Amino acid sequence: MDLQLKDKTALVTGSTAGIGLEIARALAVEGASVIVTGRAQAKLDQAVEDIRASGGKHVTGILADVTTPEGAAALVQAVPQVDILVNNLGIYESKPFAEISDADWMFYFDVNVLSGVRLARAYFPGMLARNWGRVIFISSETGLVPVPDMIHYAMTKTAQISIARGLAQLTKGTNVTVNSVLPGPTRSEGIVGFLRSVASNPDAPDAEIEAEFFAKGRPASLLQRMIEPEEIASLVAYVASPLSAATNGAALRVEGGLVSTIT
Repeated sequence: MDLQLKDKTALVTGSTAGIGLEIARALAVEGASVIVTGRAQAKLDQAVEDIRASGGKHVTGILADVTTPEGAAALVQAVPQVDILVNNLGIYESKPFAEISDADWMFYFDVNVLSGVRLARAYFPGMLARNWGRVIFISSETGLVPVPDMIHYAMTKTAQISIARGLAQLTKGTNVTVNSVLPGPTRSEGIVGFLRSVASNPDAPDAEIEAEFFAKGRPASLLQRMIEPEEIASLVAYVASPLSAATNGAALRVEGGLVSTIT
């Protein structure tokens, strides 16, 4: 299927590994001109090389820290206009609620929420003026069903869903859409360490730790395995394309059946 992305420019934050890297790859392979961002030059260079090796011809890496106002402003100055903004950057951890400090709450909100808000604020008006654009927030199923050991993280994911829906309300009658995509537990660079941090036996083999995580921590999952980043990227690439024109203001679940409600 041709996703009609050959004349589009896409910016994907947090795109040197995991879901972000695969989203950037999928968009680039479909013909979009893709800007990859990250905070480490070596990883950024490797990501660009990796995407080009997959057939993505038009990919550029920009060193930027969008978790700060200054970093976001520098990125916008370097890339003043995009057709597609994918706010993927995010962090997570498992932490008992009573141990989550005020600083933790503010840090998670700043990284996971305000980073995307800053870029949407910069690029969204131009999309409306040109009458075409896509803003996509990579949220999480925890935004709908918070888990007790990641409440601060879940809060940021719920916020992203709300922001995306609110921005979508401002697109009425235009060809701009704003959506959130809600992955479930996904295989990524940091997931092994996270799973070991919540495992009953941190020294067990990876497969055993993953099986325990789903049996005890995510028993509602219908998939009962980690989602592969490419499986998330396929949905995001479609939502980013002109073919998804009727999908707007949606919270699109790609979480392996963890959420049992049908709404």
